[in-house]
Amino acid sequence: MEEATQTNTLTTFSPAGYEVIGLDISHHQRQVDWKAVKAQKIKFTFIKATEGITHQDRYFSKHWRQAKKHDVLRGAYHFFLPARDAESQARNFLKQVKLEAGDLPPVLDVEVTNHQSDEEIRAGVQLWLDMVEEEYDLKPIIYTNYSFYEEHLAGHFDDYPLWIAHYNPQKSHQLADRKWVFWQHTEKGRIKGVKGNLDLNVFNGTMEDLYNMCYEPEAL
Repeated sequence: MEEATQTNTLTTFSPAGYEVIGLDISHHQRQVDWKAVKAQKIKFTFIKATEGITHQDRYFSKHWRQAKKHDVLRGAYHFFLPARDAESQARNFLKQVKLEAGDLPPVLDVEVTNHQSDEEIRAGVQLWLDMVEEEYDLKPIIYTNYSFYEEHLAGHFDDYPLWIAHYNPQKSHQLADRKWVFWQHTEKGRIKGVKGNLDLNVFNGTMEDLYNMCYEPEAL
């Protein structure tokens, strides 16, 4: 793993040495000018689809269609609530998200405990991951932040791709013994085509590596 060697400010720095950059969005970003986004060499986007057992993001389908139309690799994520039934949460996600060939793997966003024990959190996470993997025959990605990972998930789920949120370069975004696949390095990014601050990410690999992660349905 290469160290992030940054001299920029703590809140808005751009990691050096990563050629594949992307963003993630939800209903907070109502309007996205995908043409402008694409022109800034944004290669991928993760879009919030669902949360808990009933909530669907109201801008998901619009963002989902538009990203594809403008040839930005797209992925969908579910915000996990550990206190709610994990099977119902997986069904909520699968009902909303229909992956097509070339889409990124599904993502489970795990960053709150809902006052559940680590064992309960991990059991629910595993159930969601299993159901979604069974549907698509593709290992989902786990998104979490640095401290939540260290406190609740470290040593578990090591065979799933990890997308880590970590905004303080002074403390290094590296985990003790895990490699991350995606790194959300700021929540205060600014790009043309999207109003306000947004999350920016880098992919730990080449475009070819990213394409190789994508969904390929079994031929009928």
